Amino acid sequence: MIYYDRFDWGKIVFSYRGTALQRASRRILLLTMFAVVIQGLYTTVKYGGFKSFIGLDPTSHAVLGSLLGFLIVFRMNASNNRYWEGRSHWGQLINSSRNLVRMGTEYTDGGAELADLVSGYVITLRRSLQGNFDTEDADRFLPESVCKETMFFSNTPVGVAAAISAWIHKYRKNGQLDFELVRLLEGELCRMVDSQGGCEKILKTPLPFVYVVMLKQLILVYLTTLPIAICDRIGWWTPALVALVSLGLCGMEEASVEIENPFDTDDNCLDMGSYTTTIARDSGQMVLRKTRQKARDTSQQPLVTN
Repeated sequence: MIYYDRFDWGKIVFSYRGTALQRASRRILLLTMFAVVIQGLYTTVKYGGFKSFIGLDPTSHAVLGSLLGFLIVFRMNASNNRYWEGRSHWGQLINSSRNLVRMGTEYTDGGAELADLVSGYVITLRRSLQGNFDTEDADRFLPESVCKETMFFSNTPVGVAAAISAWIHKYRKNGQLDFELVRLLEGELCRMVDSQGGCEKILKTPLPFVYVVMLKQLILVYLTTLPIAICDRIGWWTPALVALVSLGLCGMEEASVEIENPFDTDDNCLDMGSYTTTIARDSGQMVLRKTRQKARDTSQQPLVTN
C-alpha cells in the first residue's frame, strides 16, 4: 500500500509508481501507434473506397463508449468493494486479537504464550493469503511443537487457531479461567477465524470470467475503431486523443484488476505486513505491562519479620 499526502496535488499528479501506467503503458503505446498508422493511411491513400470505410459515424461509436463507461464503473465498484471488505476483515482481526490477548494476559499466567500464538496466527494467515502455507516468519513466535502440528494442516492458520483453543482449554482445566471467560475468549477467536474465512472468500472468488473477458473485448473494439471514426475530423490530433482515451479506459480497467485481490504484494494492495506488526506489537506490550505490574506488586509487599 502506498501512503501519500492527499493534499499534495502536484506530487500525486506526476507520480509514476503505483499508477496504471506501469501495467498499461504497452497497450497504450500499441494503440497510439495503430492510430498513427490509420491516420497515415487516411492522409496518403487516395482510394475512395478506403476513405469511405474510414469515415465511421462517430455518433454510433459514442453509443458504444457510453455502454463501455457504465461497464467500467461497475467493474471498479466491484473491485473496490472487495478491497474494502478485505480491509474490514483485517480491522476485525486487529480488534479481536487485542481483546483476546488482553483478557488472556489479565486473568492467566500464560499471557506471553497466548500473545505469541496470536502473533503467529496472523503472520501465517498473511502468508497463506499470498500463497505460502508454511510457518516461515511465524516460527519465532510459535513453539516448535505447534510448528510441527501445523504441518498436518493444509491450511496453516487453522492449525494455529487450534493451538489457541488448546491454550484456552489448558487454563480452563487448571482453574484460571471460568466458563464465562472461556466463552468470551472463544468468541474473539471465532471472530478471527470468521475474518480469515472472509479473506479466503475474496481470494478464491474472482469476478466471473464471462464479464471480465467481455469488458476487455469491448475496450479493444472501441479503442481500435476510435481512430477510424475521428481521423477525418481532427487529423493528426487523432493519435494524441487515442492515447488519452486509452490511458483512461485501460488505466481504470487495470486499476480494477490490481485491487480485485487486495492481499497480493502490489503497490496498491493492503499493507498486511503493517497489520501483523501492529498485532504483534500490541500483544507484546500488553504482556510487558502485566510483567511490570507483577514486579511492582512484588516490590510493594511488606517484609514479614519474626
